[in-house]
Amino acid sequence: MSQPSPKPQQIPVVVLAGFLGSGKTTLLNHLLHRSGGSRIGALVNDFGSIEIDAMAVAGALGDSTVSLGNGCLCCAVDASELDQYLERLAEPSLGIDVIVIEASGLAEPQELVRMLLASEHPGIVYGGLVEVVDAVEFDDTRATHPEIDRHLALADLVVVNKLDRAADGERVLGLVRSLVDRAAVVPATYGRIDPEFLFDCRPSEERIGQLSFDDLHEHGEDDHDDHVGHLHAAYDSLSFVSREPLDPRRLMTFLDSRPEGLYRIKGYIDFGPYDVRNRYAVHAVGRFLRFYPEPWPAGGERLTQLVLIGSGIDAPALGKELEACRSEAPHADEHGMWGVLRYVRDPEEDAANPARTGTVTA
Repeated sequence: MSQPSPKPQQIPVVVLAGFLGSGKTTLLNHLLHRSGGSRIGALVNDFGSIEIDAMAVAGALGDSTVSLGNGCLCCAVDASELDQYLERLAEPSLGIDVIVIEASGLAEPQELVRMLLASEHPGIVYGGLVEVVDAVEFDDTRATHPEIDRHLALADLVVVNKLDRAADGERVLGLVRSLVDRAAVVPATYGRIDPEFLFDCRPSEERIGQLSFDDLHEHGEDDHDDHVGHLHAAYDSLSFVSREPLDPRRLMTFLDSRPEGLYRIKGYIDFGPYDVRNRYAVHAVGRFLRFYPEPWPAGGERLTQLVLIGSGIDAPALGKELEACRSEAPHADEHGMWGVLRYVRDPEEDAANPARTGTVTA
Protein backbone atom coordinates (compact mmCIF):
# COMPACT_ATOMS: atom_id res chain seq x y z
CA MET A 1 0.00 0.00 0.00
CA SER A 2 1.41 3.39 -0.97
CA GLN A 3 2.00 5.95 1.74
CA PRO A 4 0.07 9.23 1.56
CA SER A 5 2.05 12.16 0.26
CA PRO A 6 3.41 14.39 3.04
CA LYS A 7 1.51 17.61 3.57
CA PRO A 8 3.42 20.50 1.96
CA GLN A 9 5.11 22.82 4.41
CA GLN A 10 3.05 25.95 4.96
CA ILE A 11 4.49 29.41 5.57
CA PRO A 12 2.91 31.20 8.54
CA VAL A 13 1.49 34.63 7.69
CA VAL A 14 1.57 37.09 10.60
CA VAL A 15 -0.54 40.26 10.58
CA LEU A 16 1.33 43.24 12.07
CA ALA A 17 -1.21 45.89 13.02
CA GLY A 18 -1.46 49.00 15.19
CA PHE A 19 -2.75 52.55 15.05
CA LEU A 20 -1.01 55.33 13.12
CA GLY A 21 2.56 55.90 14.25
CA SER A 22 2.67 53.07 16.78
CA GLY A 23 5.98 51.80 15.37
CA LYS A 24 5.07 48.92 13.04
CA THR A 25 7.68 49.73 10.38
CA THR A 26 10.36 50.25 13.02
CA LEU A 27 9.51 46.88 14.56
CA LEU A 28 9.54 45.16 11.17
CA ASN A 29 12.93 46.65 10.30
CA HIS A 30 14.29 45.48 13.65
CA LEU A 31 13.07 41.95 12.94
CA LEU A 32 14.62 42.00 9.48
CA HIS A 33 18.03 42.95 10.87
CA ARG A 34 17.84 40.53 13.81
CA SER A 35 16.19 37.55 12.15
CA GLY A 36 19.01 35.18 13.03
CA GLY A 37 19.12 33.61 9.58
CA SER A 38 15.36 33.21 9.17
CA ARG A 39 14.07 34.77 5.96
CA ILE A 40 11.14 37.13 6.37
CA GLY A 41 8.91 38.25 3.52
CA ALA A 42 6.63 41.25 3.86
CA LEU A 43 3.52 42.71 2.33
CA VAL A 44 3.54 46.40 3.25
CA ASN A 45 0.30 48.39 3.06
CA ASP A 46 0.44 52.21 3.11
CA PHE A 47 -2.65 54.38 3.54
CA GLY A 48 -1.33 57.16 1.30
CA SER A 49 -0.55 57.02 -2.40
CA ILE A 50 3.20 57.41 -1.71
CA GLU A 51 4.45 54.14 -0.26
CA ILE A 52 6.68 55.57 2.48
CA ASP A 53 6.66 52.48 4.71
CA ALA A 54 7.51 50.24 1.77
CA MET A 55 10.49 52.48 0.98
CA ALA A 56 11.67 52.13 4.57
CA VAL A 57 11.82 48.32 4.43
CA ALA A 58 12.60 47.66 0.76
CA GLY A 59 16.36 47.94 1.21
CA ALA A 60 16.40 45.21 3.83
CA LEU A 61 14.02 42.92 1.99
CA GLY A 62 15.12 43.14 -1.62
CA ASP A 63 12.88 40.89 -3.70
CA SER A 64 11.04 39.62 -0.62
CA THR A 65 8.60 42.50 -0.34
CA VAL A 66 5.25 43.26 -1.93
CA SER A 67 3.94 46.81 -1.67
CA LEU A 68 0.33 47.97 -1.75
CA GLY A 69 -0.42 51.66 -1.31
CA ASN A 70 -3.27 54.17 -1.50
CA GLY A 71 -5.81 52.41 0.68
CA CYS A 72 -6.35 49.91 3.45
CA LEU A 73 -5.69 46.31 2.49
CA CYS A 74 -8.75 45.21 4.45
CA CYS A 75 -10.97 47.05 1.96
CA ALA A 76 -8.80 47.17 -1.15
CA VAL A 77 -8.75 43.43 -1.85
CA ASP A 78 -10.65 40.26 -1.05
CA ALA A 79 -9.30 36.86 0.03
CA SER A 80 -8.60 35.68 -3.51
CA GLU A 81 -6.73 38.88 -4.39
CA LEU A 82 -4.72 38.63 -1.19
CA ASP A 83 -3.75 35.11 -2.25
CA GLN A 84 -2.31 36.58 -5.45
CA TYR A 85 -0.06 38.93 -3.47
CA LEU A 86 1.02 36.16 -1.11
CA GLU A 87 1.74 33.85 -4.06
CA ARG A 88 4.76 35.98 -4.91
CA LEU A 89 6.20 35.64 -1.42
CA ALA A 90 5.36 31.94 -1.07
CA GLU A 91 7.44 31.10 -4.15
CA PRO A 92 9.69 28.22 -2.98
CA SER A 93 12.77 29.68 -4.66
CA LEU A 94 12.67 32.64 -2.24
CA GLY A 95 13.01 30.36 0.77
CA ILE A 96 10.73 32.50 2.97
CA ASP A 97 10.23 31.19 6.54
CA VAL A 98 7.52 33.63 7.63
CA ILE A 99 5.47 36.33 5.90
CA VAL A 100 4.53 39.54 7.69
CA ILE A 101 1.62 41.68 6.51
CA GLU A 102 2.29 45.19 7.80
CA ALA A 103 -1.18 46.71 7.81
CA SER A 104 -1.81 50.40 7.43
CA GLY A 105 -2.36 52.29 10.67
CA LEU A 106 -6.07 52.56 9.89
CA ALA A 107 -6.73 48.96 8.84
CA GLU A 108 -9.21 46.63 10.54
CA PRO A 109 -7.16 43.66 11.81
CA GLN A 110 -10.20 41.37 12.02
CA GLU A 111 -10.82 41.79 8.29
CA LEU A 112 -7.24 40.79 7.47
CA VAL A 113 -7.45 37.78 9.78
CA ARG A 114 -10.76 36.82 8.20
CA MET A 115 -9.22 36.94 4.72
CA LEU A 116 -6.29 34.79 5.79
CA LEU A 117 -8.58 32.20 7.36
CA ALA A 118 -10.61 32.17 4.15
CA SER A 119 -7.48 31.80 2.00
CA GLU A 120 -7.35 28.84 -0.34
CA HIS A 121 -3.60 29.11 -0.93
CA PRO A 122 -2.10 25.73 0.03
CA GLY A 123 1.32 27.19 0.83
CA ILE A 124 0.32 29.52 3.66
CA VAL A 125 -1.33 29.31 7.07
CA TYR A 126 -2.55 32.04 9.42
CA GLY A 127 0.28 32.74 11.87
CA GLY A 128 -1.31 35.15 14.33
CA LEU A 129 -2.01 38.83 14.93
CA VAL A 130 0.64 41.13 16.41
CA GLU A 131 -0.82 44.43 17.63
CA VAL A 132 1.59 47.32 18.29
CA VAL A 133 0.57 49.92 20.89
CA ASP A 134 2.01 53.41 21.29
CA ALA A 135 2.39 53.74 25.06
CA VAL A 136 2.49 57.54 24.87
CA GLU A 137 -0.67 57.98 22.79
CA PHE A 138 -2.61 54.95 24.06
CA ASP A 139 -5.10 56.77 26.32
CA ASP A 140 -5.95 59.38 23.70
CA THR A 141 -6.21 56.75 20.96
CA ARG A 142 -8.65 54.66 23.01
CA ALA A 143 -10.73 57.73 23.83
CA THR A 144 -11.00 58.63 20.15
CA HIS A 145 -11.29 55.08 18.84
CA PRO A 146 -12.82 52.68 21.41
CA GLU A 147 -12.67 49.91 18.80
CA ILE A 148 -8.96 49.61 19.65
CA ASP A 149 -10.07 47.45 22.59
CA ARG A 150 -11.60 45.00 20.13
CA HIS A 151 -8.35 44.87 18.17
CA LEU A 152 -6.41 44.04 21.33
CA ALA A 153 -8.86 41.29 22.30
CA LEU A 154 -8.20 39.66 18.94
CA ALA A 155 -4.39 39.78 19.20
CA ASP A 156 -2.05 36.87 19.83
CA LEU A 157 0.88 39.14 20.76
CA VAL A 158 0.77 42.78 21.87
CA VAL A 159 3.91 44.93 21.73
CA VAL A 160 3.65 48.00 23.98
CA ASN A 161 6.10 50.30 22.22
CA LYS A 162 7.74 53.66 23.08
CA LEU A 163 7.89 52.91 26.79
CA ASP A 164 11.02 55.06 26.99
CA ARG A 165 8.85 58.11 26.28
CA ALA A 166 5.84 57.20 28.42
CA ALA A 167 5.60 58.94 31.78
CA ASP A 168 3.53 56.07 33.26
CA GLY A 169 4.57 53.05 31.24
CA GLU A 170 3.78 50.51 33.96
CA ARG A 171 0.20 51.76 34.17
CA VAL A 172 -0.19 51.46 30.39
CA LEU A 173 1.27 47.94 30.47
CA GLY A 174 -1.19 46.93 33.18
CA LEU A 175 -4.10 48.46 31.29
CA VAL A 176 -3.18 46.66 28.07
CA ARG A 177 -2.86 43.36 29.92
CA SER A 178 -6.38 43.84 31.28
CA LEU A 179 -7.74 44.29 27.76
CA VAL A 180 -6.22 41.24 26.05
CA ASP A 181 -7.55 37.70 26.00
CA ARG A 182 -4.71 35.18 25.92
CA ALA A 183 -2.12 37.33 24.20
CA ALA A 184 1.40 37.81 25.50
CA VAL A 185 2.12 41.49 26.25
CA VAL A 186 5.72 42.53 25.54
CA PRO A 187 7.24 45.92 26.49
CA ALA A 188 9.50 47.55 23.90
CA THR A 189 11.39 50.65 22.90
CA TYR A 190 12.07 51.40 19.22
CA GLY A 191 10.24 48.18 18.33
CA ARG A 192 13.04 46.02 19.70
CA ILE A 193 11.61 42.60 20.47
CA ASP A 194 13.09 39.12 20.24
CA PRO A 195 12.41 37.85 16.68
CA GLU A 196 11.37 34.51 18.20
CA PHE A 197 8.14 36.18 19.27
CA LEU A 198 7.25 36.44 15.60
CA PHE A 199 7.52 32.68 15.19
CA ASP A 200 5.92 31.81 18.53
CA CYS A 201 2.76 33.94 18.30
CA ARG A 202 0.84 31.52 16.09
CA PRO A 203 -2.51 30.82 17.79
CA SER A 204 -3.34 27.37 19.05
CA GLU A 205 -5.92 25.23 17.25
CA GLU A 206 -8.39 26.16 19.95
CA ARG A 207 -7.68 29.83 19.44
CA ILE A 208 -8.06 29.56 15.68
CA GLY A 209 -11.38 27.89 16.22
CA GLN A 210 -12.56 31.00 18.05
CA LEU A 211 -11.56 33.13 15.07
CA SER A 212 -13.81 31.52 12.49
CA PHE A 213 -15.01 33.39 9.43
CA ASP A 214 -18.46 33.95 10.92
CA ASP A 215 -17.11 35.09 14.29
CA LEU A 216 -14.81 37.65 12.70
CA HIS A 217 -17.37 39.04 10.29
CA GLU A 218 -19.83 41.42 11.88
CA HIS A 219 -23.10 40.83 10.07
CA GLY A 220 -25.35 43.85 9.82
CA GLU A 221 -27.02 46.32 7.56
CA ASP A 222 -23.76 48.20 7.02
CA ASP A 223 -21.86 45.16 5.74
CA HIS A 224 -21.58 46.55 2.23
CA ASP A 225 -21.75 50.24 3.04
CA ASP A 226 -18.16 51.16 2.13
CA HIS A 227 -16.83 49.92 5.48
CA VAL A 228 -18.29 52.92 7.31
CA GLY A 229 -17.41 51.43 10.69
CA HIS A 230 -13.70 51.13 9.94
CA LEU A 231 -11.11 53.46 11.44
CA HIS A 232 -10.09 54.86 8.08
CA ALA A 233 -13.62 56.09 7.31
CA ALA A 234 -12.96 59.21 9.42
CA TYR A 235 -9.48 59.94 8.02
CA ASP A 236 -8.11 61.67 4.95
CA SER A 237 -4.62 61.61 3.52
CA LEU A 238 -2.55 64.06 1.52
CA SER A 239 0.42 63.03 -0.58
CA PHE A 240 2.97 65.71 -1.45
CA VAL A 241 5.90 65.42 -3.88
CA SER A 242 8.36 68.17 -4.78
CA ARG A 243 11.36 68.08 -7.08
CA GLU A 244 12.41 71.43 -5.65
CA PRO A 245 14.08 71.46 -2.20
CA LEU A 246 12.10 72.76 0.75
CA ASP A 247 13.07 75.79 2.78
CA PRO A 248 13.68 74.60 6.37
CA ARG A 249 12.41 77.82 7.98
CA ARG A 250 9.14 77.70 6.06
CA LEU A 251 8.70 74.00 6.75
CA MET A 252 9.20 74.48 10.50
CA THR A 253 6.63 77.29 10.46
CA PHE A 254 4.21 74.85 8.81
CA LEU A 255 4.97 72.10 11.35
CA ASP A 256 4.74 74.43 14.35
CA SER A 257 1.27 75.54 13.29
CA ARG A 258 -0.13 72.23 12.05
CA PRO A 259 -3.75 71.58 13.10
CA GLU A 260 -4.65 69.15 15.88
CA GLY A 261 -6.47 66.86 13.44
CA LEU A 262 -3.24 66.27 11.49
CA TYR A 263 -2.16 63.21 13.46
CA ARG A 264 0.52 61.59 11.28
CA ILE A 265 3.29 62.87 8.98
CA LYS A 266 5.92 60.62 7.42
CA GLY A 267 8.27 60.76 4.49
CA TYR A 268 11.54 62.16 3.21
CA ILE A 269 12.60 65.79 2.75
CA ASP A 270 15.18 67.36 0.46
CA PHE A 271 16.61 70.54 1.96
CA GLY A 272 18.82 71.09 -1.09
CA PRO A 273 21.70 73.51 -0.45
CA TYR A 274 21.09 73.41 3.30
CA ASP A 275 22.40 69.82 3.36
CA VAL A 276 23.51 68.42 0.02
CA ARG A 277 24.67 65.10 1.51
CA ASN A 278 21.52 63.94 3.30
CA ARG A 279 17.82 63.60 2.93
CA TYR A 280 15.79 63.88 6.14
CA ALA A 281 13.29 61.22 7.12
CA VAL A 282 10.49 62.90 9.07
CA HIS A 283 8.32 61.15 11.65
CA ALA A 284 5.47 62.95 13.42
CA VAL A 285 2.79 61.39 15.61
CA GLY A 286 0.43 63.80 17.35
CA ARG A 287 2.65 66.59 18.65
CA PHE A 288 5.79 64.45 18.61
CA LEU A 289 8.33 65.21 15.88
CA ARG A 290 11.68 63.79 14.79
CA PHE A 291 13.99 64.21 11.81
CA TYR A 292 16.51 61.51 10.88
CA PRO A 293 19.26 62.54 8.42
CA GLU A 294 20.42 59.74 6.14
CA PRO A 295 22.53 59.58 2.95
CA TRP A 296 20.69 59.81 -0.33
CA PRO A 297 20.20 56.39 -1.98
CA ALA A 298 22.70 55.92 -4.78
CA GLY A 299 21.26 56.70 -8.19
CA GLY A 300 17.88 57.78 -6.87
CA GLU A 301 16.10 61.00 -7.78
CA ARG A 302 16.24 63.68 -5.10
CA LEU A 303 12.64 64.29 -4.11
CA THR A 304 10.62 65.43 -1.15
CA GLN A 305 7.92 62.81 -0.58
CA LEU A 306 5.45 63.24 2.27
CA VAL A 307 2.23 61.62 3.41
CA LEU A 308 -0.04 63.46 5.86
CA ILE A 309 -2.94 61.67 7.57
CA GLY A 310 -5.57 63.23 9.75
CA SER A 311 -9.21 63.57 10.69
CA GLY A 312 -11.16 66.67 9.75
CA ILE A 313 -8.19 68.17 7.91
CA ASP A 314 -8.40 70.54 4.95
CA ALA A 315 -6.14 68.59 2.61
CA PRO A 316 -6.14 71.15 -0.26
CA ALA A 317 -5.20 73.96 2.15
CA LEU A 318 -2.40 71.89 3.68
CA GLY A 319 -1.15 71.10 0.21
CA LYS A 320 -0.96 74.82 -0.63
CA GLU A 321 0.95 75.47 2.59
CA LEU A 322 3.49 72.80 1.65
CA GLU A 323 3.76 74.23 -1.86
CA ALA A 324 4.73 77.53 -0.22
CA CYS A 325 7.59 75.75 1.59
CA ARG A 326 9.52 75.28 -1.63
CA SER A 327 12.88 77.03 -1.49
CA GLU A 328 13.57 79.97 -3.76
CA ALA A 329 17.04 80.69 -2.41
CA PRO A 330 20.01 79.58 -4.57
CA HIS A 331 22.22 79.47 -1.49
CA ALA A 332 21.58 78.39 2.09
CA ASP A 333 21.75 80.90 4.90
CA GLU A 334 24.02 79.96 7.77
CA HIS A 335 21.31 79.37 10.36
CA GLY A 336 18.52 78.05 8.14
CA MET A 337 18.63 74.51 9.50
CA TRP A 338 18.64 75.34 13.20
CA GLY A 339 14.90 74.80 13.58
CA VAL A 340 15.14 71.35 11.99
CA LEU A 341 18.22 70.32 13.96
CA ARG A 342 16.34 70.85 17.24
CA TYR A 343 14.45 67.66 16.35
CA VAL A 344 17.39 65.56 15.21
CA ARG A 345 18.47 63.14 17.93
CA ASP A 346 20.13 59.78 18.01
CA PRO A 347 17.73 57.02 19.18
CA GLU A 348 20.28 55.89 21.76
CA GLU A 349 20.34 59.42 23.22
CA ASP A 350 16.54 59.38 23.48
CA ALA A 351 16.65 56.04 25.28
CA ALA A 352 19.22 57.36 27.74
CA ASN A 353 17.32 60.63 28.27
CA PRO A 354 13.60 59.82 27.98
CA ALA A 355 12.62 63.20 29.37
CA ARG A 356 14.33 64.96 26.46
CA THR A 357 11.79 64.25 23.76
CA GLY A 358 11.41 66.85 21.05
CA THR A 359 7.79 67.87 20.65
CA VAL A 360 6.19 70.64 18.70
CA THR A 361 3.77 72.67 20.75
CA ALA A 362 1.02 74.73 19.23
